[in-house]
Amino acid sequence: MSELQQFTAQDEQFMRRAIALAAHGQYTTTPNPNVGCVIVKDGEIVGEGFHIRAGEGHAEVHALKAAGDKAKGATAYVTLEPCSHYGRTPPCAEGLIKAGVSKVIAAMVDNNPQVAGKGMAMLSAAGIETAYGLLGDEARALNLGFFKRMATGMPYVTCKLAASLDGKTALENGESKWITGPLAREDVQRFRAKSCAIISGADTILADDAQLSVRSHFYPELQDTIRQPLRVIFDSQNRLTPDLALFQTEGPVLLLRNSTQPLDNSPHWPHFVEQCQVESRNGKICPTAVLKLLARRGINHVWLEAGQTLAGVFHEAGLIDSYVVYLAPKIIGNAGRGLFAVPPLMALAQATTLTFSDVVQIGSDLRITALK
Repeated sequence: MSELQQFTAQDEQFMRRAIALAAHGQYTTTPNPNVGCVIVKDGEIVGEGFHIRAGEGHAEVHALKAAGDKAKGATAYVTLEPCSHYGRTPPCAEGLIKAGVSKVIAAMVDNNPQVAGKGMAMLSAAGIETAYGLLGDEARALNLGFFKRMATGMPYVTCKLAASLDGKTALENGESKWITGPLAREDVQRFRAKSCAIISGADTILADDAQLSVRSHFYPELQDTIRQPLRVIFDSQNRLTPDLALFQTEGPVLLLRNSTQPLDNSPHWPHFVEQCQVESRNGKICPTAVLKLLARRGINHVWLEAGQTLAGVFHEAGLIDSYVVYLAPKIIGNAGRGLFAVPPLMALAQATTLTFSDVVQIGSDLRITALK
């Protein structure tokens, strides 16, 4: 298996196609990674595919089926090392061997302990030429949550914020509808749809009667693929009630309870609602314990959409990996509510320094992405 080899412009072209295919699974593959595969023979694509959802065929399976007999002697370009273990589906490395491909180029090695180089080793042992490292950064960007969960036992956390130009999320009285415009709010829908879970707090649910659901009418082209992410709500004081809008949309809801508070087991909760007691400190639910719980359930990517208190808790604990801030061209003034409720700093050197990775205009607003 070789990483240090000279890939050609044609190799790059085919891997870019595989990465584009992998992106089609962003709304459906959880808890599995997004993977694309292209089979090439004599410089032409003879088969391609991508992983659609867990429990169904992986990208290589779809690509090999499309290629048929033409896969023999071909090169397979795959965005992630082919799996080598039996799960709900047979190992893809075995399928590539049986199909008779002569070469496999992977964008990157899988850090899943069940794979971790074993797939490439299986291919090499069968006499198939292997290489990896082609457009690895682009392929990794599609699966940040999966790789972080495999490496650390924690999901990747993106914190969504919406603020005025002077950094206020709401008026002093709590009014926040709407700081940003309709196009920015629609943009949030797509981020929600890509996430495995949405975390929020009881304060936000009660103040806005928030649904935190993916409204599929915004994206009719995704009607058949949209799944509702798990909605995870910090409700340590058992303040939420079944009549709220949150519970009117079918889709899994996990209500997090203080470890010292009894669960509300009354029968009026919808069937898709689960309650869970979580480790608490000083009466507050521990956010790290929550993320570890979600990771054990196969949650790769969390979308944190909460008020300044819960956002501040996650920020202060260093649990946020990226920040997506929608900035509206409005001035609210000093009395408005800020982005994070955190203790004051004594020196500017204590401030968290982020790196801007993307700035895009969405309607009248700016969407700024910053990385930790």
